[in-house]
Amino acid sequence: MNTTPSANRIHIIVLGACNSGKSSVINMLAAQNVSLVSDHAGTTTDPVRKAMEIPGIGPVVFIDTAGFDDNSPLGEERVRLTEKTLDDADIALLLTGENSDYEADWLERLKSRNIPVVKAVNKIDTDRRVPDGHIGVSAIDSIGKTELLDALSRALPTDFGEPDLLRGLVKRGDIVLLVMPQDKEAPKGRLILPQVQTIRALLDKGCNALCTTPDEMPDALDRLKSSPDLIITDSQVFGKVKDMTPDDCRLTSFSVLMAAFKGDIDYFIESAATIGSLKAGDKVLIAEACTHAPLSEDIGRVKIPALLKKRYGNVTLDFVAGKDFPEDLSAYRLVIHCGGCMFNRRLVLNRVESCRRQKIAMTNYGITIAYLTGILDKIVY
Repeated sequence: MNTTPSANRIHIIVLGACNSGKSSVINMLAAQNVSLVSDHAGTTTDPVRKAMEIPGIGPVVFIDTAGFDDNSPLGEERVRLTEKTLDDADIALLLTGENSDYEADWLERLKSRNIPVVKAVNKIDTDRRVPDGHIGVSAIDSIGKTELLDALSRALPTDFGEPDLLRGLVKRGDIVLLVMPQDKEAPKGRLILPQVQTIRALLDKGCNALCTTPDEMPDALDRLKSSPDLIITDSQVFGKVKDMTPDDCRLTSFSVLMAAFKGDIDYFIESAATIGSLKAGDKVLIAEACTHAPLSEDIGRVKIPALLKKRYGNVTLDFVAGKDFPEDLSAYRLVIHCGGCMFNRRLVLNRVESCRRQKIAMTNYGITIAYLTGILDKIVY
């Protein structure tokens, strides 16, 4: 479990006023010094993340945050960063008893986002009162650790969990052909995360995974006695692979699978219709989870923009990467998001909800390319 990607871990944000002991509690739970601890208020500035395992939950990421009552010269910016981390928080651990006015405000913020909350009082070794519904903790003496871990385990909604990556598209014994171009964008010496996750999911389901490149795809098909049960390809070669796909074989892409695994596939498919009504002057936001330097074959910054401008003329394109994402989307007709393999599902769904609330269409890379190549109605998802 120590190698579980952060995107596949439960994200637990730890909130509280300055000097409430957030960092000390995380260190207690992690059984190591993860976060810097000091008697001086405001020691934690930017959010600090630590991956670990919790019995009953599994792989998690703890997010240590600045005190929400930080009134230092940079306090306002630190609190803004803390609030930004709510976008990918699955559970909140709120340490109370330091500043009740701020605590009530943050409880309302968490409630409005439907984030489950575990409330705890730290420093009970100093005879602090523990209200009903709170866990009493002493980070310095490791008191209350078991109770706090149990509470975090119970806080996770019973219906929580990422959907099946393959969404019933395969069954045991199926032959699945994976078509993966190894171009300039392919990382040297390894596969990209969606490809690795897909191969693992296929093996877990007892499928036979055959990997090839677009150039070798005809030979791979010839070597099979019959058509594969499913072909999964990189979206950037959707059109080329579709031309080589047997009529009796289903086709999809890694990005389309990720659209359902991380986001809202129905909203993405519905929003694809907006692509067809784009016109010169419309603004489109292209959002990518990764923050790598784009190369000449970059799918989000080169290939999709080229396809859009070839068909719709001088559309205006803006780009964001990583955790950057505008709160106000009113200037855009469409948001095109990457597969989101580097984000946890809550973060992607929060972005979907932001678009839906502002009545902005949102789709993803794979669905966009399928639409622009005229095969959206011919792929499975």
